[in-house]
Amino acid sequence: MSLTGVATSTRAAYTVGRVEDVPPGEGRAFVAGNVQVAVFRLRDGSLHATQAACPHAGGPLADGQTDLDVLVCPLHLYAYRWSDGGSSAGLRAVRTYPVRDVDGDLVVDV
Repeated sequence: MSLTGVATSTRAAYTVGRVEDVPPGEGRAFVAGNVQVAVFRLRDGSLHATQAACPHAGGPLADGQTDLDVLVCPLHLYAYRWSDGGSSAGLRAVRTYPVRDVDGDLVVDV
């Protein structure tokens, strides 16, 4: 997959793959520029992106379970809210990134 970057005032937009690369209800890991991200396509069709590694113990967040409200790390089952990246267990929040579908391409702003 080719990566293309377009700079904005404080972020750069990167095409990391195609929407169909992420099955509904799952996540996949990508690299946006030099940042590892996890991109999720929820069953309602919405897209979300976070840092790729859990801040607790480095678990692969792309392998986590998700629903419309939270992402659950596969290692220790800590939940992080999509709304703000915050943890229900009081852990450090995950970084979230804007992600969108542009003509079938996944574009992540980092």
